[in-house]
Amino acid sequence: MTRVLVVEDDPQLVRALVINLQARHYGVDAAPDGATALRLAAARQPDVVLLDLGLPDMDGVDIIKGLRGWSRVPILVLSARQASDEKVAALDAGADDYVTKPFSMDELLARLRAAVRRTEDTPLVPSAALVETEHFTLDLLAKKAVRDGRDVRLTPTEWHLLEILVTNPGRLITQRQLLQEVWGVSQSNKSNYLRVYMAQLRRKLETDPSHPRYLITEPGMGYRFEG
Repeated sequence: MTRVLVVEDDPQLVRALVINLQARHYGVDAAPDGATALRLAAARQPDVVLLDLGLPDMDGVDIIKGLRGWSRVPILVLSARQASDEKVAALDAGADDYVTKPFSMDELLARLRAAVRRTEDTPLVPSAALVETEHFTLDLLAKKAVRDGRDVRLTPTEWHLLEILVTNPGRLITQRQLLQEVWGVSQSNKSNYLRVYMAQLRRKLETDPSHPRYLITEPGMGYRFEG
């Protein structure tokens, strides 16, 4: 059974999430604050975390950092905060996805399924497991990135997006394809997710992120990897 940790201080929303998740046969634990969330995460070892940023005792970003100190569990942020810098801060801290309140339960569940799938992906065949460029190397089996001799930390979502691109070198992957595969949604109005994550990947891997050599945007269409 897939275990979900819901970290949220709104009792009505917690109740709705618990009912919907249990109806779909998820195991659910709920925490009303950050301290309880960190304790439950260590004790229950959830498969995915749904995290509200606005908690009574600590900021959600600090919880993300706390979890990332020892766990790679997928973290989906649920928040009423819509400013892009808030989203980037959560993603920088190690969140895998960001759902803005109010949200539809169907979309949230699709995102949750996609997050769980990312952790269950079967390894790539060895011939496709090592990608080497002039500036960085990717070991897709070990999920390890090295740039200029130093390890680069990538989140599970960043890895999933990068794997799709680098295992299809030179091929244009449309925004719709990437949104469906990585986040479980296909609406074009979610393309801001791709922009944020591609910017993150370029910052971490490209020598000049503003003029990318490897992770190329095809305006209005999608993205491709040039090895």
